[in-house]
Order: sequence, then C-alpha cells, then structure tokens
Amino acid sequence: MATSFSPATTLKPKQNPLQIILSFRDSSGGGPVCAKCRPKRVSIVTWSSAASYVRLQDGIAKFSGKPILTKHVSKRRGGTVRAATIEEIEAEKSSIEKDVKERMEKTIETVRTNFNSIRTGRSNPSMLDKIEVEYYGTPVTLKSIAQISTPDASSLMIQPYDKSSLKAIEKAIVSSDLGMTPNNDGDVIRLSLPQLTSDRRKELSKVVAKQAEEGKVALRNIRRDALKAYEKLEKEKKLSEDNVKDLSSDLQKLIDEYMKKIETIFKQKEKELLKV
Repeated sequence: MATSFSPATTLKPKQNPLQIILSFRDSSGGGPVCAKCRPKRVSIVTWSSAASYVRLQDGIAKFSGKPILTKHVSKRRGGTVRAATIEEIEAEKSSIEKDVKERMEKTIETVRTNFNSIRTGRSNPSMLDKIEVEYYGTPVTLKSIAQISTPDASSLMIQPYDKSSLKAIEKAIVSSDLGMTPNNDGDVIRLSLPQLTSDRRKELSKVVAKQAEEGKVALRNIRRDALKAYEKLEKEKKLSEDNVKDLSSDLQKLIDEYMKKIETIFKQKEKELLKV
C-alpha cells in the first residue's frame, strides 16, 4: 500500500491568524492593537497574513475574507492585492501529491509491460503486447485486432477478428525482435517458442536489468519535479521551510516504496529468465 503524505504537514493555523500575524498601531502611534478590538481602518506597520483581499488606500488597509499564509504587500498607493487562501494552498499541495502518485503508478505499469514483452521459457500472450500492426494504414496493437491464446506451454495462437489482416500481422511479427517464425494457415497464425539457450537467457537478463534501472531513473525524475514544485511554493511564501522538509521526507518514503516494487518485479523476471 502506497505511503500517504504525513498529516502533520497540513497548513492550518493553530490560533486566530489575525492575532498571530498582524501588527497594528492606533491612530496616536501607540502600541499594538489586539485583533479583537482593532479598528476597521488602520495604518499598516507590517502585514504577513490577514485576508483574501487587502485594499490599500493612502497607507490605510481594509481587510476581508479568509485567512492566508505569509505574503507581503507592495508599498503602493491604492488598489487591491490578491493573496492565496489556505484552502487554495492546500489544493496546490494536494495536486502535487496526486500527480506524484499517478506518475509513479504509471512507471510501475510501464516496467511490468516491458518485462512481459520479454519471453521466458513459457508462452505468454503478453509477449506480443509491443507488436504493432499496420492495419488499413494505421498502426494498431496486435491484441486490439486479434485474440491471442496459448494452446500449450511452448506455443501461441493468433486469431484475427478480420482475416484480411493475417498478412499484416505476419509481417509485423517477422519484423519484430521476437525471434520467432509465424506459421500462417489462412485462418490463424501459430508461433512456436524455440528453447532459450543459456547465452540468450543471460542476454535477456541484462535487458531486464536495464529496463528496471530506467524505471528507477523515472522515479527519481518524479521526485525531482515534486521537490521543485514544493520549493516554488516556499519561494512564494505559501509553504514554510519546515513544511517543505516534512513533505520532502514523506516524498522520499514514497519513492523508496516504489523503488522496492521495481526491484521485486525485476527479481521475479530475472528468476524466470534464468530458470532452465
């Protein structure tokens, strides 16, 4: 089960945000005014977080809307400054996490598909997953235009839904790197799997190892993209440094989990290949 991101990283203020992050001075220039008794119009001394919208009028601010994370107001006269709410920031963070998990799942699926296309000592319809056939001028996957079955442990049978595609299917198999000669009897195509030599098994084992490493590289690239996205939110003052550290830690745990998945299916495929 995939590791979920730590709930400790939820960006919710522990107190009234206005009491934490706003500093006001009264009209006479005295000390800070508490959030409860603050005037509706105040002179800005500092503004880190207060509302969805802040309207500036001659150095005076009016506040409205939901609390947000730290953001600074530019020193200009008049106008309205729009800042992100906590809900919007949470949505951005959740979107990054969702994208990471979806891309990792696709990476695992790609590795599995690549492994299945490499034949072992036993016949398997998935060995033909990567075969593309030119069908009425359009390249399509073999399994989309034919039924593939395994009559026994050392053969495959291909029965096209449209018999006129037999020659195109035969041509695609001959042009592939399967190393099998198709037998076309006019109704179906039969493939006999030649016995794998020891040298051929070792060669295929190297191919599988390379594909496993490519999967791991893809996972590292996903981690890199996620970290860049978190760093961007930190620069925009939407995430704190501690938030980014927590998210990075959770991300690493997730990456480690998917790395183990790739290693597991690699070992399984390698064992199949080297089994005599």
